[in-house]
Amino acid sequence: MTFRTALSGLNAASTHLDVTAHNIANVNTAGFKSSRILFSDVYATAANDLSSTSTGSGVQISSISQKFGQGNIDFTNNNLDMAISGEGFFVMKGREGIVYSRAGAFSVDREGYVVNDDSQRLQVYPVSETGDFATGALSDLRLLTTESPPQATGSVDIGVNLPANASVPGTTDSNGFTAYAFDATNPATYNHATSMTVYDSLGTPHTATVYFVKMQADAAATPPVAENTWTQRLFIDGTERGTPQVMSFDSATGKLRVGQGGVDLSGSLPTVTVTGAELGTGASNMSLSFNYIESTQYGQQFGVNSLFQDGYTTGRMTGIEVDNSGVVSARFTNGQLKLLGQVAIAIFSNPHGLQQMGETQWAETYTSGGPRLGQAGTSNFGLVQAGALEASNVDLTEQLVEMITAQRNFQANAQMISTADQLTQTIINLR
Repeated sequence: MTFRTALSGLNAASTHLDVTAHNIANVNTAGFKSSRILFSDVYATAANDLSSTSTGSGVQISSISQKFGQGNIDFTNNNLDMAISGEGFFVMKGREGIVYSRAGAFSVDREGYVVNDDSQRLQVYPVSETGDFATGALSDLRLLTTESPPQATGSVDIGVNLPANASVPGTTDSNGFTAYAFDATNPATYNHATSMTVYDSLGTPHTATVYFVKMQADAAATPPVAENTWTQRLFIDGTERGTPQVMSFDSATGKLRVGQGGVDLSGSLPTVTVTGAELGTGASNMSLSFNYIESTQYGQQFGVNSLFQDGYTTGRMTGIEVDNSGVVSARFTNGQLKLLGQVAIAIFSNPHGLQQMGETQWAETYTSGGPRLGQAGTSNFGLVQAGALEASNVDLTEQLVEMITAQRNFQANAQMISTADQLTQTIINLR
């Protein structure tokens, strides 16, 4: 009986060493969770055995469970590397079905899908038509392999400051003042100009130049020309488009007057239409609405305070961004950012009941319960840290102490077998 009892102790100590060795071997494995071993005693008893003098029959392994404590976050500067800070697992889909992992070392396969080293695809909430994230069925995260389509310019905001002391371009002769005839090639015929790039429906850029000309006040003109009045002229690719617009400023405040020359502060904006034939690219007609409402007439210096147009050309993907809520976006050379999905996070009522699958992956079991899926940063779901990996949570010092403890236990049980052997030999030698 003693031999078997001591042998169970040897087996337990050996398994203890196996668990410790496994932990130490994975001290640098990203997303690894250390294991611990629990033992229970063994008693051989019969039914209705109420003896108070029975001895135990050794030890058995009660369980080997994992400790799901947080590992350190190590930054890698790789945008597709992700770590979860807090509760939760990444959801992966592969040939064997759905698995869960804390290891977020991802890359892109030849089809553009975001995968781990085992070619399992990262699962995300897809982007809905409204730009939100559908919280129903999950989908594979796939990076865009096509160019970002262009958008034609439709709205232009121009906020300039025109100098209050500007002179009217022209000459003074014996007949009085004579204004110069406007000529875009002659700077003497206008006061100031500013340029920007606008885009047609095919993404072809065009140069739009706006010229500002101070007007001579003339109360007798039809319609009358008030003080502090300017003419704005638009040229696209060197050709004037639309009709000149009049901008009149309040002499007391320097702000644009309401309803002057088609520039209506109540919301009606001047629109210029350029046909596809005029553009010369085969694109659709371009309709440009100009907003000068932020323009002012102050001081002595001309300045461009704001210049914005909402069009852009085609773009190639240059990078991936992932925020703390797990939203994955693609960045393009045309300055656009397109949402690709939101990383799904799974948590379990009993993560200790998950089945280990290797490759730092786990599978759902009856004991673990079903996964509860959600979005990072909501409820008790952890946050996603991009450009980082979660390190192993193995405490190397603790494991070295466990190794010494298991070694001593093994030696003690071996010594028990040696002692039992000596006693048996003594009995055999009796005559």
